[in-house]
Amino acid sequence: MTHNHSSSEGGPVWPTGFRGYTGHGGLREQGDDISIVVSDRPAVSAAMFTKSLFAGPAVVLSRAHAAERRLRAVVTLAQNANVATGRQGAENAAEVVGRVAGLVGIPADEVLIGSTGVIGRPLPMDAIRGHFDHAAPHGTDAFTAAPLDVARAMMTTDTRPKTAVRTVGDARIVGIAKGVGMLEPDMATMLAYVVTDAAIAAADLDRALRTAVDRTFNCLSVDTDTSTSDTVAVLANGAAGPVDPTEFAAALADLCLDLTRQLASDGEGATKLLRVTVAGARDAAQARRVAKSIVNSPLVKSAVHGADPNWGRVLMAIGKNTEDRDIVPGRVTVAFGDTEVYPAEPTPDVLGKLTDAMRRSEVDIAVTLGIGDGEATVFGCDLSAGYVRINADYTT
Repeated sequence: MTHNHSSSEGGPVWPTGFRGYTGHGGLREQGDDISIVVSDRPAVSAAMFTKSLFAGPAVVLSRAHAAERRLRAVVTLAQNANVATGRQGAENAAEVVGRVAGLVGIPADEVLIGSTGVIGRPLPMDAIRGHFDHAAPHGTDAFTAAPLDVARAMMTTDTRPKTAVRTVGDARIVGIAKGVGMLEPDMATMLAYVVTDAAIAAADLDRALRTAVDRTFNCLSVDTDTSTSDTVAVLANGAAGPVDPTEFAAALADLCLDLTRQLASDGEGATKLLRVTVAGARDAAQARRVAKSIVNSPLVKSAVHGADPNWGRVLMAIGKNTEDRDIVPGRVTVAFGDTEVYPAEPTPDVLGKLTDAMRRSEVDIAVTLGIGDGEATVFGCDLSAGYVRINADYTT
């Protein structure tokens, strides 16, 4: 696995057979807000979507298209979630998919659509139609946007685009993602798309994606809120030939972990990446549940922001798991970085060193429960006044 397939402008290049497009379609005042990624040959695919009861029309339509496991293109509309927009919202999503299909010359049911941003506002269809009629190039030969361009066009409150690349055999795997708020995935996450020129069976691709998501995106939380638009998909067009399924699965998981870390560190208002590892649990599910209760605690997140090694807040967050009666305080240990803080309460000089460690851009909290061999690592960020400012003024 390497990171060496980058363009001269920076960032990765597409795997063989994939192209990208970005343009301004009127969803935001300025800057590209429509993006398309397409394979010039048939592909197999796998995808996962939000479990939200208010899943948007983009998710509903894409879920139906993804069922055939032969997605070949992805279109993303930024700044507007097209959620809670009724029948018109569903018709608008279908029209966008149809226009993209006509643009790139493939069936509509081979197109996945992602829509992300403000909830409850209709899509500006007159502007979008005008873009497809007059601005967007017809045919993929003019699709010259790099992965970094597409990742940038997908952004809403993100402060930076997110891309990652891995290799397996002769094949390349490229991932792009967006999402920094309303973010605790329960299936996949925000919007994350992965494309590869590996030849791999659809069943193996689906299995690899679900395993990767469980260990990465589902171990991410910025603010405990699950989006109505979460989507993750992987498209494989086989242009580079077959790969070992086990090696591919490992490379995909590593790429998803890379994107997960980028998403956590760019959480709305975040200044630090918070990584919580729980070991010695009954099973992996218990470990992740306890780790999530720590990473999601506003008090823990605030302490991390202020570089305050207040380990009592970690004990509080563990103790909230009242259904887990096998957690016994006398068997629990807590460490900040490499320094144990419970049960051996640190001395004043050690607390000073802990404060210095917590001023770093990445903060680690480690817990052992002393029950079994279950383990999980989850990712989040600190809680700053910036998060409140961003979300207090989001639609105004």
